Amino acid sequence: MPLVEVSHLVKHFHRGTRLFSAGTLVKAVDDVSFSIEEGETFGLVGESGSGKTTMGRCILRLVEPTSGDVRFRGENVLAFSKPRLRATRRQMQIVFQDPYSSLNPRMRARQIVEEPLIIHGLGNRTTRRERVAELFRLVGLDPAHLDRYPHQFSGGQRQRIGLARAIALNPSFVILDEPVSSLDVSVQAQVVNLLMDLQQQLKLTYLFIAHDLRLVEHICNRVAVMYLGKIVELAPTQALFAAPQHPYTRALLSAIPVVDPDAPRQRITLDPALVNRDAVLREISPQHFAAV
Repeated sequence: MPLVEVSHLVKHFHRGTRLFSAGTLVKAVDDVSFSIEEGETFGLVGESGSGKTTMGRCILRLVEPTSGDVRFRGENVLAFSKPRLRATRRQMQIVFQDPYSSLNPRMRARQIVEEPLIIHGLGNRTTRRERVAELFRLVGLDPAHLDRYPHQFSGGQRQRIGLARAIALNPSFVILDEPVSSLDVSVQAQVVNLLMDLQQQLKLTYLFIAHDLRLVEHICNRVAVMYLGKIVELAPTQALFAAPQHPYTRALLSAIPVVDPDAPRQRITLDPALVNRDAVLREISPQHFAAV
């Protein structure tokens, strides 16, 4: 049984709604289905506005889906009561994209990491302090800096604090919403290596949301490509990069920078007319699906 199973998930937003106007309907997530196996890193890629972040937030019910099912260990998360959902949040966590806005500037690092433990009533003050120091060491930070405020840390260090907060409750599933996109390239590598180390140590399952395809190729087992709210291709990482089937996937891959500046480039510009919005995912080769 998959750890996470998303079935026909839909999320619509109404934009520009006024008293005598219904506004326009935005189909942020439009009938999306996929599953994530325990222990894997599942990549979700696409350009800004494709629906990746909305998808991640719908899975955790940070945003309520319009319709569909999200199953975690076989149970429908969308049917959970508030107390049941709160208890399940111990198992499902998220690391946000922006380490500058996702940490409360008025709280010390110690308070930020300890907050989930307090909310869920875990341990007494002494055991919580020990746990916070342990988490700081786990993400490569010095516990001597626990009483600093977020502005006293670098961007990479802040993202490590966000990661410490996410793993404080020993979750089994973590959504990584573009966790390194706002960091310097040199810092990105450190944080990615940390994520991979933690996955091994803590037996974590990741949904890795990104637009950096080089990164996805490096760390993900399987990749789903989103375009205008739909998954248009889903395959094991090597198969997707070796033989992309959908025009949008080909255009994305052609945009990856190459190391040799003199190497011949064949940048593909996507013609939206080539994309059949009504096409459904079908199996092109074993485990390789494309909406073509």
